[in-house]
Amino acid sequence: MKIFLRKSLLLIAAAVALASCDADISGSLDKDGDPGTADFSTFVALGDSLTAGFADNALYRHGQENSYPAIMAQQFALAGGGIFEQPLMPVGATGSMTLTGIGDLGLADRLMLVATGNPDSPAAPGTIIPTQSTSIDVPLIGPFNNMGVAGAKSYHLGANTYGNPAALPNANPYYIRFASSTAATMVGDAAIQVPTFFILWIGNNDVLSYATSGGSGVQGAGPPPYGANDITDPAFFPAIYGGILGALNTPTNKGVLINIPDVTTIPFFTTVPYNAIPLDAATAAALNATLAAGFNAYLDAVAGIIGADEVARRRLAYSSGQNPVLIVDETLTDLSGLPGFPAALTGLEFARQATADDYIVLPTSTKLGTEAVPGNPASTWGVSNPLVDADVLTAAEVAIVEAARNPFNVAIKAAADADPNLLLFDAEAKLTELNDTGISYGSGGITSEFATGGAFSLDGVHPTARGYAVISNEIFKVINAGFDAYIPPVDPSAYTTVFYQ
Repeated sequence: MKIFLRKSLLLIAAAVALASCDADISGSLDKDGDPGTADFSTFVALGDSLTAGFADNALYRHGQENSYPAIMAQQFALAGGGIFEQPLMPVGATGSMTLTGIGDLGLADRLMLVATGNPDSPAAPGTIIPTQSTSIDVPLIGPFNNMGVAGAKSYHLGANTYGNPAALPNANPYYIRFASSTAATMVGDAAIQVPTFFILWIGNNDVLSYATSGGSGVQGAGPPPYGANDITDPAFFPAIYGGILGALNTPTNKGVLINIPDVTTIPFFTTVPYNAIPLDAATAAALNATLAAGFNAYLDAVAGIIGADEVARRRLAYSSGQNPVLIVDETLTDLSGLPGFPAALTGLEFARQATADDYIVLPTSTKLGTEAVPGNPASTWGVSNPLVDADVLTAAEVAIVEAARNPFNVAIKAAADADPNLLLFDAEAKLTELNDTGISYGSGGITSEFATGGAFSLDGVHPTARGYAVISNEIFKVINAGFDAYIPPVDPSAYTTVFYQ
């Protein structure tokens, strides 16, 4: 059986090539700004990879130079803003890092679009060649106004081992590279600068790492720390967040708090459709006569044990056209523990076909329709061989994410509402808008469409320079309205999108 997958997500428009060269930040530098009641002289941004300028699955210089804090600092300079320092990666560095005594630290190098030689899919994301690793043996000397650290969760900001190389793997290489000391904390390094204005965007990874791993972690219980892919306990998040805010916030400074977007609005989860398996009539008929017939017959035989509802959810059916992906759902009954489970159904113990409420993660785009065992059609991923747990964020796992994310956002909003010197930027609403309708900026617009929409880089999670520019402009609107200021917007069309090698 041969499966042809129409990977339209990898069809890249020729217009992408127009954005394939690095460019300097360009904005409305000829316009005057007005700080209003705010003071931008010492601006500090604290957060995770979204604050650091992470893009294309790596931290590299162009992404940092076009991070939303860097873009905002550029415009704040028109309204009394001061110098803004970032822990920039070396020119030419591609994302990976090394440390003496350990060697390669397992960090990814940046993605670029590379030619495939296939006229139907002329380009696809691939790792840049050649790569150039960065040594973190000698920490950079700060202070740094951009305190964004890729991978940081809320409770990491106050951890005094997070920048200590001796604490690896529980420390963070990105923070080790620029921590003020081996006992420093992220929030301490931010607060010691006595910011007159700050932005705090933290909590994304407290749910995102669970989601991007396909729900491979668990809902944490009790105080941190938790596993790398676990969700932070919502009962403890308000105190963690309040502690961070208490260290940053003073009676005289002002700031913006940013909430946590819905993970199901980003291309990492929306690019591969739940029904990504195209079949012709003959192949569908063959699957129905063999795999589906045997599996459905066994479901009927154990219906009295697992119930009619589960039987209905799990019944397999194939047809000509687009078909749902076959997935593992560990919330279902383990069929192998039931009487008479046929050896021929091994591998389908937790199987069902996906629905529109399930999200197939972006990396599976190159896996679907291929054979796990070359030459064995019965091992075809997503057709007769279910995707593994890490490949799918199921509806039940989405509910687990939302059960934590919503309380996180309640806590963030409450903190902003309680202090007139704090404003809330609703990133949840903006990224939902980006996914639903796109965002227009006058001279153009961006959408969340993978690779061609302009908003998201090739990792499907982090924005492009243009995406960060649009985010900056949206935050400016909040600042201008809340602090009677005028921070001129930038022109997002002057910023790059994805890159072609």
